[in-house]
Amino acid sequence: MTAVFASRGDLAPKKISFTQLAENAYAYTAEGDPNTGVVIGDDCVMVLDAQATPVMAQDVLRHIRTVTDKPVKHVVLSHYHAVRVLGASGYGAPNIIASRDTYDLIVERGEQDYQSELERFPRLFDAVDSVPGLTWPNVVFSGQLTVWLGSVEVQLLQLGRGHTKGDTVAWLPKERVLFSGDLVEFGATPYTGDAYLREWPATLDRLQALAPRALVPGRGDALTTPAQVAESLAGTRAFITALYESVRAARAAGKNLKEAFAETHARLQPEFGHWVIFDHCLPFDISRAYDEAGGLEDPRIWTAARDADMWRALAQAV
Repeated sequence: MTAVFASRGDLAPKKISFTQLAENAYAYTAEGDPNTGVVIGDDCVMVLDAQATPVMAQDVLRHIRTVTDKPVKHVVLSHYHAVRVLGASGYGAPNIIASRDTYDLIVERGEQDYQSELERFPRLFDAVDSVPGLTWPNVVFSGQLTVWLGSVEVQLLQLGRGHTKGDTVAWLPKERVLFSGDLVEFGATPYTGDAYLREWPATLDRLQALAPRALVPGRGDALTTPAQVAESLAGTRAFITALYESVRAARAAGKNLKEAFAETHARLQPEFGHWVIFDHCLPFDISRAYDEAGGLEDPRIWTAARDADMWRALAQAV
């Protein structure tokens, strides 16, 4: 594990890409930083995941303005994490949309998550002083919501728990383009600190059943072919499964968290260690897996203090 806490030492800027997936769909990606999706309708734009600050949202808007001058009317939050939601005010959209579960998580732990994520990865919060406070959705749904951007259909779907209990994907059925949020990653390590690890693979099966032609993962390059989509789903599933099974076996054998971390890090590093933020994510991932394997169904709230205590406890494990 790196000596520097989480990703505090990750200061290098990333190259931005703005990739077209369909006539009306784009992906804003940044070499493993959090992605944002864009759907252009007949008279307005929908943004999927907002970035971490309003200043960072302005860069997404600059890219949108290279292809359309239509106003942003909808911002969809795939889940509650600060790096995804706190830039929402920067778009000036009248509708901030999220699942009821995501809304409830913002109420329960939004402030703690904000402080925790800021301490872990300050580079992702450029101009943090521009954040006006927590982002509060004003359009809240359960299960499914269809939004029409004129003639463009966007289905917002809760297909199961995985990365969080509030995960929402956006599906363009005509174009067969899927925006997965952090349920799917590509070349980037899944963060599972707030996850439901045993349920996640079945949720991925439901995403796969949609048969996407293209997919925007939570992190990593935009996926523009069915083969890349299949690779991303398989890779995410393989990581989640290997992580949980390793930790479950260690806990069943009576090993403590530090021992489970050392064993699981050694098991996963050869296959996944080259993925973005591997050393950042794994302590949080294994801590959650250890809790879930011990019968704790819902994730505990991460705070800046809990983060630091956990990191110190595991620092000498590998």
